[in-house]
Amino acid sequence: MDENLKKIIPFALKYKKHIYLNVIFNIFYALFSTLLMVSMIPTLKVLFEDTEKVYEEPVYKGFGNIKAYAEEFLNYKITVLTQEHGLKWALLFVISIIITTAFLKNITNYFASYHVTRLRTGVLRDIRQKLYHKIINLPVSYYSERRKGDVMARMLGDINEVQNSFFQILELVVREPLTILFSIGTMFIMSPKLTFFVFAFIPISGIIISRVGKNLKAKSVKAQQENGVFISILDETLSGLKVVKGYNAENSFINKFNDSINRLLRLSNSIGNKNNLASPLSEFLGIITIAVLLWFGAQLVVEEKSLSSATFIVYIALAYTILTPAKAISKASYQVKTGLAAAERVFTLMEHENTITNSSNAIEKKTFEDKISLKNINFRYEKENILKDFSLEIPKGKTVALVGQSGSGKSTIANLLTRFYDVNEGDVTIDNVNIKDIQTKSLRDLMGLVTQDSILFNDTIKGNIALGKPDATDEEIIQALRIANAYEFVQDLPEGIHTNVGDSGNKLSGGQKQRLSIARAVLKNPPIMILDEATSALDTESERLVQQALENMMQNRTSIVIAHRLSTIQKADTIVVMHKGKIVEQGTHDELLAHNGTYSKLVSMQSFE
Repeated sequence: MDENLKKIIPFALKYKKHIYLNVIFNIFYALFSTLLMVSMIPTLKVLFEDTEKVYEEPVYKGFGNIKAYAEEFLNYKITVLTQEHGLKWALLFVISIIITTAFLKNITNYFASYHVTRLRTGVLRDIRQKLYHKIINLPVSYYSERRKGDVMARMLGDINEVQNSFFQILELVVREPLTILFSIGTMFIMSPKLTFFVFAFIPISGIIISRVGKNLKAKSVKAQQENGVFISILDETLSGLKVVKGYNAENSFINKFNDSINRLLRLSNSIGNKNNLASPLSEFLGIITIAVLLWFGAQLVVEEKSLSSATFIVYIALAYTILTPAKAISKASYQVKTGLAAAERVFTLMEHENTITNSSNAIEKKTFEDKISLKNINFRYEKENILKDFSLEIPKGKTVALVGQSGSGKSTIANLLTRFYDVNEGDVTIDNVNIKDIQTKSLRDLMGLVTQDSILFNDTIKGNIALGKPDATDEEIIQALRIANAYEFVQDLPEGIHTNVGDSGNKLSGGQKQRLSIARAVLKNPPIMILDEATSALDTESERLVQQALENMMQNRTSIVIAHRLSTIQKADTIVVMHKGKIVEQGTHDELLAHNGTYSKLVSMQSFE
């Protein structure tokens, strides 16, 4: 059994009741499909006036004699009806058998489909839930190395492909094979000689069909990867639409998108051609078999007279009905190969090792008592160290500012403190406890984060601010907005705190979005605040309001301020000047100016009010 198929089984077993009922109804469907064909025999015999006259009701002599008993009993009923009411009533009787069998076939088909639908949609939901749980818990580093579009393609397209293809296996192993089995069994009872003849052609057909489907899985993997590429291009286009338009880069993106979908077109056509060939190929091979049967069977009817005309007609009809499940099996087997490729991508992501995990003895830490320490830290995103033997101590209640040129490693400190990334060498401790020994949730509960990019979600102002405290009251939300200098503009909005901010907060200005981000951190009320260039993207007026909000928030709190604009950190207790991952200077604003070193040069490049 394929490994990816084995991984689906635990999800399916949750719905085993539906699996059992689907199998049971499929068995009955296959049985009634065959009986429907068989029920044509008495009708044809009545029409051809070829029914054997039976005037005494037969006696049942056990299961081994059931075929003869059924024929005699049917002939007896037809004989009695014909004598008492005429041929029309006999014909009506045999037609009613056909109608009843057809009803039973279709009602069992409905219930089989009902239960497989419950199974498919349930498993689809469960896989999506587990995959989303994995996606949201994977470290930030995972997404810095991969396209978001590829992850989205796995969640959207690949899981659907798994749903659409894998649950055809129930039909592949139950319904269609049983339909073929019951049909062949009945055909064998009708004429063993003709049926043995049919068996000679089945292996040849199977070999031909399997050859056509070769390499289908490999091409499906490529198509699904390309699907991720084009979704990623679409995501980047929508996210950066202003830049695309501002630089007249529409044609460049159109060409990139067209190249991707053209590659996808070629792969899809190749896969589609093989899928489309499955059904006609199996039907054509079946028709050849039936044509040979007609030639061979005609001799049994005309020359040997070992088969009646009515039985031979139904025999051919049964042989033809085998084509439909045979086509379904060949088509489903191709789709399962596509599903295997999709499942491989889904489970590769689902089973990706999460490098940011709690240690076995991780503790829950609810308070911050003393200090944060970074000791002899080395950290690299790829090969070259971003931080080199970096050490820093941040006492409780103090504001420490990190300054330096872009690429000096300032934002990396924020990523390490929050455990978005883990250090390569060295230790990060809070109150002398290594943060790897603190539960990740507990660690992040101690911290508030305000970034340069004001991340807002398509929700109300209240929903965005209450992200870290979902049970917050309206009064608490408003108080947080006041501290963040945001309530003045929020109260003027049509629905106040219940106003939707739009996709990524696009209904608000940069300064407004940043103040809402600060309000979110204020409401969370953590003992440690990390401000990662929180004012660098703002105009002067917005910066003034945001700076006031930050000062309000940082009162009586331990703060790590990563600053681009030096005007925002003059009041910091300690300013740490970084260069290429190392500390080159540290002290107060006045001390560093008096030192006339790197900090003084940075200050001279910026004007102070």
